Amino acid sequence: MSNTLILIRHGKSVWNVKNIFTGWVDVELDDLGKKEALKSALLLKEAEIVPSFAFTSFLKRAQNTLQIILEELNIYNLHTETAWELNERHYGALQGLNKDEVKKKYGEDQFLKWRRGYSTPPPALPIDSEMNPNKDDLYKGINNLPLTECLEDTYARVIPYWENSIKPLVLKNTTIISAHGNSLRALCKYLFDVSDEDITSLEIPTANPLVISLNNSCKIHSASYLDASRAQKLPIIGE
Repeated sequence: MSNTLILIRHGKSVWNVKNIFTGWVDVELDDLGKKEALKSALLLKEAEIVPSFAFTSFLKRAQNTLQIILEELNIYNLHTETAWELNERHYGALQGLNKDEVKKKYGEDQFLKWRRGYSTPPPALPIDSEMNPNKDDLYKGINNLPLTECLEDTYARVIPYWENSIKPLVLKNTTIISAHGNSLRALCKYLFDVSDEDITSLEIPTANPLVISLNNSCKIHSASYLDASRAQKLPIIGE
């Protein structure tokens, strides 16, 4: 099955369950998230979709989701590339804070601008914060790492990585990308040609494979979620 792209947001993490802004904090999958990942593997098996190449982020919740899927599909030693460019959006100083408490403190309008607005980054993480990725050995040798991001910033790193590293392989492989809500929103904005205004309403459900069929120019021919009961509305193709 060529020209097939599978996008999957990681299963619910322990901070997803607690309603906490996570961003680049490398938290584990929750037990619920592991079950979601397993179900997504069963959906792929039922649809007879077999990945032949994989991409994932530097964060273990995305990596572990991919691992659960591949193990259930009895796929081992699959060529997998990890890239920090596929990381979740960096939520700056909001990382580690409860979303309801942030909304209560700053108001609904500001909360939505930070969480869903395309061009409004949250307050930056202090340089001396333990969550500063520049202090993390995981990112050793990588320069200009963010201390906060809006979706526009995330788009600016995801799309060049798509063009240079993923797109050349998509036309030769059934490719799976296990990543995050906002890195996948950025990619979908590009692939579906979604406006800055409309991208605010695009939701990516956890661990529900979004299967996209692409033509030889990497334009979308069709797209659908495998679990229709948890599907979110997709942009109209061609608009």
